[in-house]
Amino acid sequence: MKILSLISRLIDYPSDELYAHAEDVSDYIAGNEDLAESDKTALQAFVAQRFGDSLLDWQSDYDGLFERGRSLSLLIYEHIHGESRDRGQAMVDLLEQYKAAGLDIGVRELPDYIPLFLEFVSTQGNENAKGWLQDIGPVLALLTVRLEKRQCNYSSLFQALVNLSEVDIDLDALREQVKEEKRDDTKKALDKVWEEEAVTFGGDATNGGCPTNTSKPSESQRRDQDVPIQFIDAANNIRSEESVRG
Repeated sequence: MKILSLISRLIDYPSDELYAHAEDVSDYIAGNEDLAESDKTALQAFVAQRFGDSLLDWQSDYDGLFERGRSLSLLIYEHIHGESRDRGQAMVDLLEQYKAAGLDIGVRELPDYIPLFLEFVSTQGNENAKGWLQDIGPVLALLTVRLEKRQCNYSSLFQALVNLSEVDIDLDALREQVKEEKRDDTKKALDKVWEEEAVTFGGDATNGGCPTNTSKPSESQRRDQDVPIQFIDAANNIRSEESVRG
């Protein structure tokens, strides 16, 4: 399910390389057969708005969303385990899943970083990919409704992932659940976290909550950390290849 590679790049920190391919990204979304038409429309709107802004403005907005507070953290297990010891073991288990698939993770992000996870899942074939997405479906759904609450179009990326997973989650009930949540990205809220919370580390965690999908990679599975997206230059019909992660 290669569309996951592109969504991974759109969720990741905006880069010069991605920003230079606005038309190609839009064409790729329009021609993708895995996305529902409603998701294509929403993703096209996201691309038009984000690539229409300056890269610096996009990066600044990204920092304000995902680098402040924990409610919109892009680390899967922060939503599941918080800072408990179980989180460490869960990441170890997930890293082992990557290695079992023959993927050498040569980047600095933690293994539960959503863009990195999506790159891995994109190599697993459509059915396996759905299983992996279903494993983290509650996290994807939670991020969807929290971003909706902030009237942020990043919600369309996570909504598309929820739809691709075909997971059975009541988003309306989840919207009601988060309706009264207080923002955790204000200066007062951030200061309170620093004052009251101590981060603990431990190696004796058990039952880490690693996704349960243990399907074996196919023979055609890529065996390096670079999952390329093929961009098409419609005007010149020239195929160029950009590595998803340098």
